[in-house]
Amino acid sequence: MSNVLNVVVAGATGWTGRAVSEGVLAASDLNLVGATSRTHAGVDLGTAWAVEPLGLSVVAFVDQALDDADVLIDYTAPQAVKANVMAAISSGVHVVVGTSGLSAADYEEIDVAAREHRVGVVASGNFSVTAAMATAVTVLAARFLPQREVIDYASAGKPDAPSGTSRELAERLSSVSTSPLVVPVDETIGWPEARGADIAGTRVHSLRLPSFVVSTEVVFAAEDERLTIRHDAGSTAAPYVAGTLLAVRAVPGIVGVVRGLDTLLLGAAD
Repeated sequence: MSNVLNVVVAGATGWTGRAVSEGVLAASDLNLVGATSRTHAGVDLGTAWAVEPLGLSVVAFVDQALDDADVLIDYTAPQAVKANVMAAISSGVHVVVGTSGLSAADYEEIDVAAREHRVGVVASGNFSVTAAMATAVTVLAARFLPQREVIDYASAGKPDAPSGTSRELAERLSSVSTSPLVVPVDETIGWPEARGADIAGTRVHSLRLPSFVVSTEVVFAAEDERLTIRHDAGSTAAPYVAGTLLAVRAVPGIVGVVRGLDTLLLGAAD
């Protein structure tokens, strides 16, 4: 493999996919060799972005773009991401997954396939470096403060709940401790659904309202005190670019799945 990595971006015309693709184009050590979008297949990527043509034709499916690829970046949709990841792995292509919707069981299956094909997968519900630091602090706090709940904020139009950030965080926390309940959910008087979803032993509450992008809040509590750790995303995809490109550069040195940008950056163990 040369010092320049050939990169394919799945979902290159989407909100985050475009920002990441532009980041790849601006990087001297990365080469954008493929872009997928089912709604813009057959169109030049620059034309799809309403800028000058880039000389790169968009294709509909990931398997049409993998021939020269070293790394696939996936920012597509929950219903498409697993098939995209598996297609890349079977072709010997490393993967960076920014799409939400995959479960811990999915990642166990992906890890088996990645190890079989000797490729790496870096997956994160949020590739923001500040979100990664918030996750690292949250996992540390959970060692000493087991009682917690997660509040997941996102836009009114976000179709998946909880967000990938919150789901990944809850699953990460389960490796540290479970959050005990004083009143079991099935003994709740009224509407048990109001107690949120049980995600790997942590209650998660998803709010879907206008003006939010993705915000994740973890509330820890002990006797007569509370600790709140919260990350708020802004209105652009810029925060996710740097972390995604860090993962792209690191993933060729990995075999199997690494979950969480904080794990990648800090070497944190589950």
